[in-house]
Amino acid sequence: MSAIARSRIFSIISKRKKRPFSSSVTTDPPKEPMISSSSFLNNQAPAPPTSPPPPPQPQATAAEKKPWNFLKYSLVAALTGGVATASYATYAYSLDEIDQKTKALRSSANYSTGDDASALDKFQALLYSAAMTVPSKLVEFYLDLRRLTEEQVRGFTEPTSDKLLPDLHPMEQHVFTLVLDLNETLVYSDWKRERGWRTFKRPGVEAFLEHLAQFYEIIVYSDQLPMYVDPVIERMDTKHAVRYRLSRGATKYEGGKHYRDLSMLNRDPSRILYVSGHALESSLQPENSIPVKPWTGDADDTALLDLIPFLEYVARHRPADIRPVLASYQGRDIAKEFIERSKEHQRRMQEQKQHGRLWRR
Repeated sequence: MSAIARSRIFSIISKRKKRPFSSSVTTDPPKEPMISSSSFLNNQAPAPPTSPPPPPQPQATAAEKKPWNFLKYSLVAALTGGVATASYATYAYSLDEIDQKTKALRSSANYSTGDDASALDKFQALLYSAAMTVPSKLVEFYLDLRRLTEEQVRGFTEPTSDKLLPDLHPMEQHVFTLVLDLNETLVYSDWKRERGWRTFKRPGVEAFLEHLAQFYEIIVYSDQLPMYVDPVIERMDTKHAVRYRLSRGATKYEGGKHYRDLSMLNRDPSRILYVSGHALESSLQPENSIPVKPWTGDADDTALLDLIPFLEYVARHRPADIRPVLASYQGRDIAKEFIERSKEHQRRMQEQKQHGRLWRR
């Protein structure tokens, strides 16, 4: 073997001694997470490892809860007592009475002493004023809230104005006011499934209005809404005999009913006549009422036309007060009773004339 070959073999052996022996198989392979066989069977991914639960929070002890519970129950008791007191005051006293009774309490929040008072008196006055500030403010809040509530309620229960009609013209001070109800007095509204709502005019209503407009100031006073009253009157009163229209906003709401308050009409109550099919049930002044038979669609009805002679007689003779006149007809049909009285009056007049002729002879 040549010297060159021996040197090459010697260099290869020396290099192998310097490099460590390696193998594709390691003695300590990396660990992998365990996967159950059910995961493979169900084709589901393994569940992620769960994080450890958070450490438990410290709970408040009974001693720490006690002040909060006391404050909570104190506030509930104070609120309940305040609501009960306000409810009783609202039921038992009017707004003006409560205003008078609490005037001293509300003024105590501004309590002060004179300049010559001692420092102790001034300090006591300051404490007293501070202590009374909250009660006085609560009372003022109650008064303001009740005043606002009563104003809102009054808007629904009271007429819209103290004077529902404008002042009467000076040349018409002698004229009587004829107030007429609408439903079942002048018209009748009926509903049927095949046609819906329809409104019918009472027989003779147009002649009734046209004739009496010569003697009276005619007012229609209804408890219906304006959207119903106005179109009905416009179709019924083609000759414009009705001077004013009053609807639900002009009524007084009491006990679930809308009443006509004739005292709010700005007219002399001794010269007001109210004609209605429900006069005694719908007016707050029954002494001014003329009840007529409610009309529900009878085509042969003549109640309005039968009433014309009485109303014309009143307008022509102008009694000083119509209320005693109406009281004399109480419980009777005014139209029929007036005819009977007129016949009796004519009979007496005939007897007097005959008696006078006998004396002349």
